[in-house]
Amino acid sequence: MKLDALRHADFSKLSAAVTDWSEMVEKLSVLKEDARSQLKGKADKADWSGLNAAVTREFVAKTAGEFADAHTQASSIHNILKDTRDELVEYRRQLNDAIERGLKKNLTVIANSDGSFTVTMNIHPDRAARGTDVPDHTPEDVTALRDEVQGILTKATESDSSAARALRALADQTPYGFSDASYSDRDSAAEAMEAADRAVELAKDPADMSPQEFDDFNSTMARYKDDPLFAERFATGLGPQGVLDFWTGINDPHTNMQLGQARVDKYGALQENLGLTLATATQSDSPAMQRWERDMVGLTGEFVPSKDNPRAVGAQVMSNLMRWGDFDDKFLKNYGDELIRVEKERSGNGRSADLAWHFPMGPMLNRTGTDEGSDPMTGFMMALGKSPDAATDFFNGTFVTKDEDHDFTRDTDGNGKEGKVGLTNFQYLFEERDWPKQYDSDFKESIAGQNAMGWALEAAATGHPAGQWPDKDTPPHSPEQVKLMESIVTSVSDDPERLTKRGYLSDSMGQIAAEYLPDINRATADDKYGNSDKLFPIAGAAAELNHSDVTRFLVSVGQNPEGYAKVETGQKAYMANLLDYHLNPDLPEDKRYPHSPEETVKEISRRSAEVGGTLAIGRQEAVLGEAHQKDEDYQKAVNQAKNVTSGVIGLGIGVGTSFVATPVAGAAAGGAASTVSSVVLEQLFGSMEADNLKNAGQEAATRWEDTKDTNVELSQLAAMEAAKAHDSPHSDQVAEWARIGTADGFNDASTNAAQMADDLETEIPN
Repeated sequence: MKLDALRHADFSKLSAAVTDWSEMVEKLSVLKEDARSQLKGKADKADWSGLNAAVTREFVAKTAGEFADAHTQASSIHNILKDTRDELVEYRRQLNDAIERGLKKNLTVIANSDGSFTVTMNIHPDRAARGTDVPDHTPEDVTALRDEVQGILTKATESDSSAARALRALADQTPYGFSDASYSDRDSAAEAMEAADRAVELAKDPADMSPQEFDDFNSTMARYKDDPLFAERFATGLGPQGVLDFWTGINDPHTNMQLGQARVDKYGALQENLGLTLATATQSDSPAMQRWERDMVGLTGEFVPSKDNPRAVGAQVMSNLMRWGDFDDKFLKNYGDELIRVEKERSGNGRSADLAWHFPMGPMLNRTGTDEGSDPMTGFMMALGKSPDAATDFFNGTFVTKDEDHDFTRDTDGNGKEGKVGLTNFQYLFEERDWPKQYDSDFKESIAGQNAMGWALEAAATGHPAGQWPDKDTPPHSPEQVKLMESIVTSVSDDPERLTKRGYLSDSMGQIAAEYLPDINRATADDKYGNSDKLFPIAGAAAELNHSDVTRFLVSVGQNPEGYAKVETGQKAYMANLLDYHLNPDLPEDKRYPHSPEETVKEISRRSAEVGGTLAIGRQEAVLGEAHQKDEDYQKAVNQAKNVTSGVIGLGIGVGTSFVATPVAGAAAGGAASTVSSVVLEQLFGSMEADNLKNAGQEAATRWEDTKDTNVELSQLAAMEAAKAHDSPHSDQVAEWARIGTADGFNDASTNAAQMADDLETEIPN
């Protein structure tokens, strides 16, 4: 900044801008609150169905979020402008004070035409008027004044330029819409960007990184991993190739042996911090970051290092940095398409995935201990598990077409002859891929890759990140999610060992099933032309499931304690909510199941009992069959499900997102429905220990009767609580109706599961 520019600066326009942005922040605060309480609040309470449930409701939620982001961005801009204005005003005061002090020593500061300045004598003693007392000064006084003025100008320049950089970076984050990057002052934004520049310099040459530099770099990543400006500036500053070369170099003992010996125990923390930073960076839509994403996708199949002695390809390196954080959906979709293309190219269209990613003596790119990191699909699956939309898109994508050169054949028309078929990415990964052998830190064969695939499938089918339960903002199932769910059920039905031989997938499969209980209950009703759509209402797209496929799927899920627990507790909550919904006298006529209360209670109890009975058959197979699963493992799993299930009871009919959100159109979910479900689940959890002790060592038939008795009791309790909640005139009859329905449902489960008898060791009860 030039001397005269600061000395004579007019900050009135900047002050006006600060005032304008302050007013904008206040206005946006009101709009944000209105959007939250009015726009989104009313949307949450509305009775959505069809496309409105799947599209409009989500659009309303995103619109409300935009108002919140607009308020955040306006606040950041206001804070940066205000800080900068206040600092420049203060620097102008300091400059004028310094000049005044200089005059008292007969020194003046003169601006030069090139922007520099000169400190010189104000009045030469020889030219002073007669009688004028000219102050003395020393050469040190000249130097001190010069340094002071230069220091003020340097700080003012930095204040001005760093504010400009921060404001431009904020604006670049989102060419359309608003950024949620929040900064309380100019310094915090400027410091984040300066820290990014330092981190880039440290990462440019991993071969020369010292242990102290490693510590500085790792601590910087840990501090700023969630900072949008830092992340974008670091990623674009280092560049895609730089990121790949850095992580490969750090993990290659031939690159920097001294660092490895000193800090290898910290590599896992750095892997996570670096991955989270890159995930944050991809949320930026700046032109530089868009180029970064395109270039990184382009490096998926390229050798790393790119010059000499390649030790990996880009996908192997980048995927190991994708195990944490929320990566941008568009980036994941493009990355996934390219990853599939490279795997097809390197594996002969899926003939040998192991050879595709084999590098002799390659570096250990994953430091979590779960696997070595040579299979890039593992980290990518973990990224998809946190990005539902990208996961849904990926699994429904095409791996190979029927006309490509490959070895995949199926009997698609039931004539006993197999022919070439096309495969989706789901079919390839879940059914056909020969997953490369990986080993964990204990030298045991790793399941990390396929387990991560289960998480990714959970996110893809449910519409929310894996490991979570839906909340009131989770949209109903989309047609694409439903398509994948149908594929999962069909695939497990065709070959139950796809699940039973990989029990670690069952927690995710159980979660998926729990969130499609309305669809599953519809399938068990075999009611093509009836009114099951009203008995089991669904807000979004509905899955078209084959009854026998559902049976085989549930038996398979039931053979794992975690899978069993999620569906069992979910179904009990769903049954209770459903009874409350249909026994509510205020339910609008056009939503009513057009049958008597007796038939309604019986049918709900019957369908619920069939689901519970089918799960029980799977559990018996696990306990009494070859698996020798312990009863107490099931007890433990159900009790662990208590905490999470209770948190979603008030969402409405169903455990997942395919439900009608309210018992009565426009009413808030919860209330009586929450009470009824809570009572039933408490009874379920309370009965588990007694049941397990009683069932230990019993034969299948006796265990079956005990399980049926428990289910009868629970359905009766649910019906009575729902009737009591609504002062039903049938309060003294609903228990009997529920008993009859439950008994019929368990008979249905036994009959339908008989088709699987050849696959089971345990006895199918009659």
